[in-house]
Amino acid sequence: MKREDLTEKLLDIKREKGWTWKYIQEEIGGISPILITAACMGQMKLPKAQAAKAAALFGLSTAEERMLNEAPYRGSIPQMPPTDPLIYRFYELVMVYGTTWKELIQEDFGDGIMSAIDFNMTMEREPNNKGDRVKMSLSGKFLPYKYYGNEDGVPEYGFKEG
Repeated sequence: MKREDLTEKLLDIKREKGWTWKYIQEEIGGISPILITAACMGQMKLPKAQAAKAAALFGLSTAEERMLNEAPYRGSIPQMPPTDPLIYRFYELVMVYGTTWKELIQEDFGDGIMSAIDFNMTMEREPNNKGDRVKMSLSGKFLPYKYYGNEDGVPEYGFKEG
């Protein structure tokens, strides 16, 4: 079985049972609800305890449970630019604001990147009388570039210089 097949199986069971992601997240527990959904979608791995809970919940085989605990091949968007309107809006945000985010982060922190590995994300519904809003918060560790071969007082890492 391929990981994509397991994802489809999980989605089929979710539909058949009428489950919500919130229900699945509460049943598995132990980590971020967003991570649980991402793992069910084949983009993250579940720790062993959560993989066992997911296997029990979905009625999976031992091999399928183990697959949930394996590091997946990440990156599920089949086409770039994406054609799904919701996913395209995130792509559009990066196209429009990406250079701005880069400038502002590097001006404040130095020469580096925001980690998507040492990372937290939350999402919530924000009531608004003009129409509810989607509120997302992304928090990633700053990782400075290493200036290898540095000498003559050049710093080892690209942190913002005083």
